[in-house]
Amino acid sequence: MQLQGRQKRVSGGADKTIVLLTIAIALLTGLGVRLAHLQVAEGEYRRELADSNRIRLIPRRPSRGRILDRNGYVLAANKLSHSVFLEPMLLKAEQWPAVIERLGVYTGVPAEKITQKLRAAGYTSPYPVRILQGIDPQMVTFLREHSQELPGVKVDVELLRYYPNGPVAAHLLGYTGEISEQQLALKKDRGYRLGDIVGKTGVERLIDEALHGEWGGQQVEVDAAGQVARVIGELPPKAGQDVRISLDLSLQKAAEAALGERFYGAVVAINPRNGEVLAIASNPDFDPNVFSTGRISKTDWKNLQSVNRPLLNRAIRPYPTASTYKIIMTAAALESGKFTPATTLNTFGGLRVGNRFFREHNGRGFGRVGFVRALAVSSDTFFYQVGMRLGPDTIAEWSEHFGFGRRTEIGLQSESRGLVPTPAWKLERYKQKWYPGDTANMSIGQGLVLSTPLQNALMVSAIANGGYYPQPHLIKDSLPALTPVGLSPITLSVIRQGLAAVVTSGTAKVLRMPDIPNAGKTGSAEHGVGKGRRTHAVFVGYAPLQNPEIAVSVFLESGGHGGSNAAPIAKKIYQAYFAAKMQKHTSSKVKHVE
Repeated sequence: MQLQGRQKRVSGGADKTIVLLTIAIALLTGLGVRLAHLQVAEGEYRRELADSNRIRLIPRRPSRGRILDRNGYVLAANKLSHSVFLEPMLLKAEQWPAVIERLGVYTGVPAEKITQKLRAAGYTSPYPVRILQGIDPQMVTFLREHSQELPGVKVDVELLRYYPNGPVAAHLLGYTGEISEQQLALKKDRGYRLGDIVGKTGVERLIDEALHGEWGGQQVEVDAAGQVARVIGELPPKAGQDVRISLDLSLQKAAEAALGERFYGAVVAINPRNGEVLAIASNPDFDPNVFSTGRISKTDWKNLQSVNRPLLNRAIRPYPTASTYKIIMTAAALESGKFTPATTLNTFGGLRVGNRFFREHNGRGFGRVGFVRALAVSSDTFFYQVGMRLGPDTIAEWSEHFGFGRRTEIGLQSESRGLVPTPAWKLERYKQKWYPGDTANMSIGQGLVLSTPLQNALMVSAIANGGYYPQPHLIKDSLPALTPVGLSPITLSVIRQGLAAVVTSGTAKVLRMPDIPNAGKTGSAEHGVGKGRRTHAVFVGYAPLQNPEIAVSVFLESGGHGGSNAAPIAKKIYQAYFAAKMQKHTSSKVKHVE
């Protein structure tokens, strides 16, 4: 009995040992499988996760390329400034609200705005999130003194866009700002990132990708406190390109000075041979530097939103073409075959068309004149008769030959296509029939005809360069694109004679300069209703007469008459252009003796 009991106890102990060994083996096997899974199946992932705790990427934004004028003068550059950033990875999501609340109090930036930026970047983003740009030295000192209260907040130096000439060429250059979420969605695959500074308008926007550059950064190892222990690797950022545009800074300044503060309007100067834009002035103007910091003072914002609309680029805004349209009327008349260069017509104090009486601008007429004289004195009744015989569709067709009714595709935002009305367009747009009076108005560039000062410059450029519509461009040394307008040599000669006569014996005698022979056309556009309203003043022209180098378009809102107010502005631009040319020519001949 005792022996049997002892055997049972030994057997029971063995069973327990086997069970324990089985459990131990199972646990060790499970642990081994798990370790193998972690090291083999998830090894790469786990190593990356560990590295992310000790290795971080510090991105470095590239410096934006400069914009230079055709002679190398700086139009847009960069200057050092201090900015405030958040570093999302340094804190957990639940730690940020308290820091953001405190930062908002210190900087005056609403906490909601800061939070919105952080959320857009993501709480695990390695890229710094910009909160403020261009802060003053006092703010820099204050934030650094309170850095212990602001974990995850960094004050760092970065480059700020700077326009050394202030408002000069502001409408053409445009301005920069932080990339929006909508812009980022379109540009992310081209190397753009949240926080990038991009062009918002003007040339800054047009050539943004050339100016932008490529991001770089440092890969660093950090300690438990998040401080940099050592730099593992570095990829220097690639700065954006310096881009030379066609603008001539000295001529731009002359155009803006000539326009002055007296008139609201625009001036455009173009090389008619290749379409290079030499100057575009629009008044009133603005200082693009106010946009560089991303925050605008109440005073600046109020000025920018005033009824004068200083942000509006009047060079690409539509206005009545006025009598400068008679250039197109002459081309249409002679090319239609319904008139010849020898055609003459009686002019009168006015003509009755339908139930309306259309007056001659001098109230009495100019006798019997041909196209050259009609252009010189800008006879309305002459061109009323021409227009009635041509009809609106023929006039519209030739307007389109000169680029009217479509955008020039110069690359500037909000460019208008202008308007070339036709009977079909009026019926569709207003559900009204076309009347003879509409044709009469159209014949002198009044009524529904609209064009931009830039389009006007291109129109007269086609006469200056021998009958080719030049594609306008802003980048220096771009290949010129010239499209034939379709003028015969005879038609071109008649128009040129007429525009030369405008200066020598017509409505722009103020432009008679023996040293700068030139040609052009004046215009005065009626607008608004009621007595006492002033007409818009318009002028287009080119110089010199032989091998023209510059074409000019001037438009003055409520500026009076083209001959008395717009043409003198063109005169100042011609003088500035040829004086600078002479100075360059003289200086190139000077021999330096050591």
